[in-house]
Amino acid sequence: MAFKHLSSEERHYIEIELKNGTSQNKIAEKLGRSQSSLSRELGRNKGLRGYRHQQAHRMAQKRHKEKNKAVKLTEDIKRRISNYICSD
Repeated sequence: MAFKHLSSEERHYIEIELKNGTSQNKIAEKLGRSQSSLSRELGRNKGLRGYRHQQAHRMAQKRHKEKNKAVKLTEDIKRRISNYICSD
């Protein structure tokens, strides 16, 4: 089963249910997610004023954008390509 990121709507649901006092287990069950996924979400995206869905979504998007990506076109490969193209 492939991992699927939480949507903004799911984060909004989490915020509402937490404010209503619903347990993490019940929230995870309703969303069809594991309790550990919900626990990680709350740990990573909880601010000073608690869990807020818009802030959580922004934080998750920022982390995704800033994470290290695999670089396949290195400077060495660019140089080799350039040499092949320019060596007429």
